[in-house]
Amino acid sequence: RSRGLGDVYKRQVQGPVAVITLNSPPVNGLGHGLRAGLLEAYEAATQDEAVKAMVIASSSKLFCGGADISEFGGDKAFAKPDLPALLVTFEASQKPIIAAINGVALGGGMELTLACDYRIALPQAKLGLPEVNLGILPGAGGTQRLPRLVGAQKATQMITSGVPIGSQEALELGLLDKIAKTSTDGDNFLEQAVAYANELIENNAPVKTCADLTVDTSDLSDDFFSEFRKSIARRTKGFFAPERCIQAVEAAIALPLTEGLQKENELFQECVVTPQARAQQSLFFAQRAAGRIPGLDPKMAIRDIKKVGIIGAGTMGGGIAMNFANAGIEVKLLEIKGDALAVSYT
Repeated sequence: RSRGLGDVYKRQVQGPVAVITLNSPPVNGLGHGLRAGLLEAYEAATQDEAVKAMVIASSSKLFCGGADISEFGGDKAFAKPDLPALLVTFEASQKPIIAAINGVALGGGMELTLACDYRIALPQAKLGLPEVNLGILPGAGGTQRLPRLVGAQKATQMITSGVPIGSQEALELGLLDKIAKTSTDGDNFLEQAVAYANELIENNAPVKTCADLTVDTSDLSDDFFSEFRKSIARRTKGFFAPERCIQAVEAAIALPLTEGLQKENELFQECVVTPQARAQQSLFFAQRAAGRIPGLDPKMAIRDIKKVGIIGAGTMGGGIAMNFANAGIEVKLLEIKGDALAVSYT
């Protein structure tokens, strides 16, 4: 059934803190419904004079996995409120917004945290921008806000590789403001996040915006980007997105945030229509589909295989036998040709 806005998010007020909880399992994909829900909750908190700060949290074991992949290629992916515009709205908030990152925050999920004023996370949290693996680049401000927070060098590495970082490194880089005490209890972490929000309120902590920040290039050599391009040339040969990722970070250095976001969008649109993006996304969906067998319950118990019999010791049979043997499972090969069987054993 179609989920209403009240289903995809939860909103409650705890004293002066409005808690907005992402509630769109399994990964809190930022589809149109959740985006509209976030805007609705934000506007309610903005208009409530008793609310002095907001906390964005998650009801799942992760914070947010990014865009809703079911919307890829459809009109809903860019329907208003689109994610880039929503995050600009959040960044302009006159009340501090705190991201409570309880687990993985990837892609649009990480971009959501970048548009917040403060970020608190559990020790096991990870943050990353993996869009390059789908043939695109972060299109909701990630290429412009991340360099302003962690510097051009680290941002370029993260955006072109798609590899996430842990909470301790994020704290050292200034991407996180606080790491919460270890907790397996979601309610306990939320209590810590709300307490942090109250602390910020008591200290009259200011709202923050990346529009006021420039990219720190003090440690950046004059030939950094040219050398970086050379260093990844072999790994990225034939791919379109990595070069546009680099161009986006260069734009973050050269342009104010508003103009940088426009440049990011232009580069994003260039990537979306390429055959590389279509191929990489097709591979992504194929890999996900390969993990699901139609008609088979995902919760079905895995059989404990002790022995395997294989009929035919040709190229395929021999290769299958080798895989089972390498896994420590006893294998018996049946073959009518002695030569083929001898080849398999050698």
